[in-house]
Amino acid sequence: MKKMNYRGLLLAWLVTLGVTAKASTWETDFAKASTDARKAGSYLLLDFSGSDWCGWCVKLEKEVFSQAEFKAYAKTNLVCVLLDFPRQKFQSKKIKEQNAALAKAYGIRGYPSVIILSPDGEVVGQTGYREGGPKKYVEYLKQLIDKDKLQRPKNPDKKGPAVTPPATGGST
Repeated sequence: MKKMNYRGLLLAWLVTLGVTAKASTWETDFAKASTDARKAGSYLLLDFSGSDWCGWCVKLEKEVFSQAEFKAYAKTNLVCVLLDFPRQKFQSKKIKEQNAALAKAYGIRGYPSVIILSPDGEVVGQTGYREGGPKKYVEYLKQLIDKDKLQRPKNPDKKGPAVTPPATGGST
């Protein structure tokens, strides 16, 4: 019996390490991410994913998001938010409600869906899986963001409001 308890604790610890590693580069709290993006003047990348069942989502993670070139670009230019809809992984009720509300608010109908938001929460573009690996993906993101920056009025003294997450319909 003690061996089973130790195995369970070890498994829980390993799962926590895996979640912590992902959370170090990807935020799951939309409100926190939007506040951080606004303060830093960074764009948000929202990744609506089915990480443990969607083949295209797994492919996007493997070919782009986990690659050094994307990580380097994201580190200095983006606040990345994982809005996951797993079938086997545990999620808190709060995260499930947040993700469902955001999927509804942004009209998500398939996975992966990637939405780019300006620092003040305006939709800049939407995409999904794109062939070509991290270099082409980063180039595409740069085009979207550069186009938005050219259209955005310049006023360095004023920062837009933080993006407000949609109501989830319940409290947790």
